[in-house]
Amino acid sequence: MLNKKLLTATTAAVLLTGAAGAMAEVEISGNVTLTSDYRFRGISQSNDDIAIQGGFDVSFGPGFYVGTWGSSVDFLTAEGEGVDGSLELDYYAGWAMETESGVGVDVGYLYYDYPGDDGLEGDYQEIYGSVSFWNVTLGAAYSDDYYAETGDFKYYYADYSLGLSDNLSLDFHVGYNDVEDGGGYLSTDADGFVDYSVALTASYWAVDWTLAYTGTDLDGDEYFDLDDLVEPDLVFSISKSM
Repeated sequence: MLNKKLLTATTAAVLLTGAAGAMAEVEISGNVTLTSDYRFRGISQSNDDIAIQGGFDVSFGPGFYVGTWGSSVDFLTAEGEGVDGSLELDYYAGWAMETESGVGVDVGYLYYDYPGDDGLEGDYQEIYGSVSFWNVTLGAAYSDDYYAETGDFKYYYADYSLGLSDNLSLDFHVGYNDVEDGGGYLSTDADGFVDYSVALTASYWAVDWTLAYTGTDLDGDEYFDLDDLVEPDLVFSISKSM
């Protein structure tokens, strides 16, 4: 449930020769992260605690890519009880390109898997797309049956990245979560909520150090009285691309 592309960097390139002698470049990259709280769309996925994350991507041909990403998770039920399963595994595939003028496009499919989450029915799929230009990214995602079987889900977001120096950036994000069954995903009849973040990232010693202020416009009583999981908080993470 995280933006994997923020963590991805190319680490190896392999040239494969086809039968006709044509050469196609295959790039393989990996990443690992330690974070003080795994926040996805503003909501904690690790019960306001530390999470370990990592994944890898393979890109090939004219813009195609596939990958997988995983994180430790710690979910609570509406009654505040723990849910079996402590792992999230994501699988995705897509196509991305950038024009000579700097306009980028990214479209793809993403499947969220929660092994062992008995009774939660957390697994779901999304299609996504985004357009980027002038350090701005506008994107959307759609699921026909969202997390915990809460029906149609639409997500709209905007990101802006401000480069402060060669090693320092300030990133802004705002998103809107449109949930069909708000009463199932939230403890309210509201059909959506806003999430946001402001993140400062410093890249030194081949490591990304990020301090983010992130949260939602939900109150604790709108999310099963679990205030700490939805209210704004500071999150610190260390990421390494390999």
